Amino acid sequence: MPSLKLPLHLQDKIFEIKYNSDDAISRIISYFPFSDSERQEIRSILADTVFNEFHSIFTDFVSDDEWNRTKDQIKKKFRGELFDIGKI
Repeated sequence: MPSLKLPLHLQDKIFEIKYNSDDAISRIISYFPFSDSERQEIRSILADTVFNEFHSIFTDFVSDDEWNRTKDQIKKKFRGELFDIGKI
C-alpha cells in the first residue's frame, strides 16, 4: 500500500487513510473536520482537485490551539481505550 507524504501538521490530524483495490486513496478520516485550506492542501498534494472523501470522527470544528492542547488525550482514547472495548 503506498504511503501518502503529508506535512506533519496534517498527518497529525488524520486518524486513518483508506485505500481502494487500485491502491488509490478512497477516504481520509480525521479526528475533527479539516478546514477548507487544509482540504485544498491535501488535494494539491494528491494532485486531485476534485477529491472530496474527507470524513471525521467528530463533527465539531476546533482551532489549531485547541487541537494542540487536546490531541494527545484524544489519540490515546481512540488508539487505546475505545478500541479495547470489544475485548472486554
